[in-house]
Amino acid sequence: MVFNRLLHPSSLKDIAMKTTKLLIAAAALSAFAIGASAEDYQGVLQFQSSASRTAVQAAGVVAAHGADPYADGATAGVPAVMAGLSDRAQARAGAIAAARAGNIYADGAGAGPDERFTSTLDRAAVRAQAVATAHGIDRLAL
Repeated sequence: MVFNRLLHPSSLKDIAMKTTKLLIAAAALSAFAIGASAEDYQGVLQFQSSASRTAVQAAGVVAAHGADPYADGATAGVPAVMAGLSDRAQARAGAIAAARAGNIYADGAGAGPDERFTSTLDRAAVRAQAVATAHGIDRLAL
């Protein structure tokens, strides 16, 4: 009975599937193992210098007292002094004008001042109509 169960077609299929999965896993792991290799150790490197100890010390002192070669713009040199484009009074006047301009980033800042509204109606007629509305005189006519 046990012998018949092992030779059953579905059990052979299961065995073949398990074997295939194991072979695929082994192939993948061996591919990773091929790529993984350690670096060879060459030992401590020996440095051969042609300069004497005193020459190296003197060069170190010069480098320590010099400018920082790794600073920003270290190779640019000294910048030229720019002459003033305007005198002090012009700069002050420009600063005052800029301060009085308000918020130049506000909405409508560049539009300029609002135009004055000009009406076509007579001022006295508008005032009389406002007084009549406030006192309810126009409702009496109904």
